[in-house]
Amino acid sequence: MESSRARGRRARPSRTRPLLYTALAAVTIVGGTAAGTVYVKAQAHTGTSPVSSTALPSATSSASADGEESVEPVAEPTVDLDALLAKAMKSVAVTGDAKVSVAVLDVDSGDSATYGDGSFDTASIVKVDILAALLLQHQEAGTRLSAQEKAYATTMIENSDNASASALWDIIGKAGGLDKANKKLGLTDTEGGDGALWGLTQTTAADQLTLLRQVFGDDSELSEASRTYVRGLMGEIAVDQHWGVSAAADGSKWALKNGWLARSTTGLWDINSIGRVTATDGHDYLVAVLSKGNSTQAKGISLVEAAAKATVSVFAEDTSTSPAPRV
Repeated sequence: MESSRARGRRARPSRTRPLLYTALAAVTIVGGTAAGTVYVKAQAHTGTSPVSSTALPSATSSASADGEESVEPVAEPTVDLDALLAKAMKSVAVTGDAKVSVAVLDVDSGDSATYGDGSFDTASIVKVDILAALLLQHQEAGTRLSAQEKAYATTMIENSDNASASALWDIIGKAGGLDKANKKLGLTDTEGGDGALWGLTQTTAADQLTLLRQVFGDDSELSEASRTYVRGLMGEIAVDQHWGVSAAADGSKWALKNGWLARSTTGLWDINSIGRVTATDGHDYLVAVLSKGNSTQAKGISLVEAAAKATVSVFAEDTSTSPAPRV
């Protein structure tokens, strides 16, 4: 991996994504006897997927002129997932000059949360972005990857081969090509590295989560064939790189790309990991963990894995303790 002087970027403020659960109930009273049934439906902030709550809401009732009793909607307290994630991250030991930022999405519910801010060197996780840019260019041209490009893509993702990454970096048009693709993909705070220094591309955890949604989601600029191709490579990572966000997965149910880079200016390590994991609760999560300022590679890996576990636990614990919605 190349090492060079990092370029500073404006820190990105963290954003809060509150969830507001509402409940509607209807009870019909005839002759003083309840003849109806209470119906409760909780709706996530996306407005499409039902979600469970840890307690059913209370409701205020009032009698109408015809003898029927209606129950008014009552809003439950706001659930701040970013705050819950920040609380979970307090259990993660961050030593010395190290900094960490994470972003997570529960694929089933669509709920997400972020922790930490600022920009980080991508190191080798940018290789997923390089491949996405290459695939977009071929889609727009109506062409397919050449045999040589496929060979580069395989070794770049599965083995994290730097020479293959440099070859595809040149093919996509270096930083200009990456930035153009990212504009279409929705990455707003990622900037390609100078010249040949693709590993010094600057990004945020939130942007990496956006990239993962493009790869693993259905609402994507990438075609189904392109998404399937990238997913397949990320699921065949070399054995010596089976670390990172996979620590939060149930066994081998994961697909990822890791990045590691020792900075020549400081001697400190950038350690990153992005991917999809299936947790012990059976849910799929997209997780991005970025870190910098680690004194050793091993400590950086431990930090990233601890952060991944803490991040997924925020959603997994909520899912396992919440009752199913009644319909």
